[in-house]
Amino acid sequence: MKLIYAIVRNDNEDDVTGALMKEHFSVTRLSTTGGFLRKGNTTLMIALEDERVDSCIEIIKKQCGKRQNITVNMPYISGSSMVSYTTMPMNVEIGGATIMVLPLDRFEKY
Repeated sequence: MKLIYAIVRNDNEDDVTGALMKEHFSVTRLSTTGGFLRKGNTTLMIALEDERVDSCIEIIKKQCGKRQNITVNMPYISGSSMVSYTTMPMNVEIGGATIMVLPLDRFEKY
């Protein structure tokens, strides 16, 4: 058995979980926050048989296509209360998913 952790943007979470549940994958959702853009993410935990790992990952990839987005950095305080007002638009790639596959010794569902 394997345990997949898939970190997806909140924008993609409904599509991903819907597609996974349609294929009879059991999914547990956790709300998380990303580091770089500080946007909401959802971490999905999926326990499954070894032979279903590739199909699960393909579903996640299909639902989380990457795309470009323009964002503006917000002012921040650096060090001794100096405020940086550098607000320069940046082109950032969003979407996609971070996927980790771990061995799972035991899985029980009551």
